[in-house]
Amino acid sequence: MKNYSDRQHVNVGCGEDVAIRELAGLICDVVGFEGSIVADGDKPDGTPRKLLSVAKMQAMGWTPKTALRAGIAQTYAWYLENHE
Repeated sequence: MKNYSDRQHVNVGCGEDVAIRELAGLICDVVGFEGSIVADGDKPDGTPRKLLSVAKMQAMGWTPKTALRAGIAQTYAWYLENHE
């Protein structure tokens, strides 16, 4: 961000869409949750797509260095080490 001076926001992400259910499953896998996730099929599932453009960041030469799964695992490890 040292090279960004525009007033408009920029989206920071990987540029790939991930479904909420897929994300929940990934988190369960990382933390070792063996229960089940139950969704109510009669309720709306939210916004069909949550993907935002990362074109501005990419144009400035930025690319993510951490994959989603690795980032979740690192965050969870940090939490386990720092939570009292």
